[in-house]
Amino acid sequence: MKMKITILADNRAPDGLEGEHGLSMWIEADGLRILFDTGQGSALAPNAQALGIDLSTADILVLSHGHYDHTGAIEQVIRSAPNIHVYCHPAVVETRYSVHDGVATPIQMPPASVAAIMQLPAQQLHWVRQPVYLSEHIGITGPVPRETAYEDTGGPFYSDPDGSIVDTIDDDQALWIRNGDRLVVCVGCSHSGIINILNRVRGLNSGQGIRAIIGGFHLLNASAERLDQTIAALRQHAPDSIIPCHCTGDSATALLGNAFDDRCAPGSAGMSFQF
Repeated sequence: MKMKITILADNRAPDGLEGEHGLSMWIEADGLRILFDTGQGSALAPNAQALGIDLSTADILVLSHGHYDHTGAIEQVIRSAPNIHVYCHPAVVETRYSVHDGVATPIQMPPASVAAIMQLPAQQLHWVRQPVYLSEHIGITGPVPRETAYEDTGGPFYSDPDGSIVDTIDDDQALWIRNGDRLVVCVGCSHSGIINILNRVRGLNSGQGIRAIIGGFHLLNASAERLDQTIAALRQHAPDSIIPCHCTGDSATALLGNAFDDRCAPGSAGMSFQF
């Protein structure tokens, strides 16, 4: 099976494309056109147009989780592709905050995006509470078991502005594509932990190896101990390619580059991968 994955929105962008703090990918595989997240909203449409991608042809929208930097363009995507099917966990629409030094910043899905999802016909909205197959070779993990001792959500995330109710971001999920006997894994922010995600994906696929990991690893606030253990675990998984994007963090991206040499390349809007 041939597949092509194009990064439509990312923190990094070359001249001619827009960058933003967000992530979105366009996936063509198994006869499907899948949009994985939508970024904050401003970069998706112009970048897609510049890259020759017609968002109105999207069959499926998969949301990795319900933060604003992954869900900002949902309304315009649904308007462009009114027959699109949306796959997400029910918690994507919950109120959420990041709290730093007592200051709460709302980080939930924008109201227009929530409204667009909730107004979809029932047959087009798929609440994901467990692993789901989109086709014979493409699946969504659903909620990821939190098994590693060193991984956490990656930030001070709460369900209330007072910072008293911890948000464990249970809606975090990843998408995987089976490419022969290897797996390509697309992640949003890896709030479940990138190693937990890889363990889950491989567990759902009889332990098959990892061809590539593309997306945000949310290691920008990670301790040195967590980074060391993450890199050690990644070596055990032995991916052929690692493409850290968005929230991975410059320091963590550099460490990954040192550890995996030419198997690791920082992602940016406009990058395309064919398998």
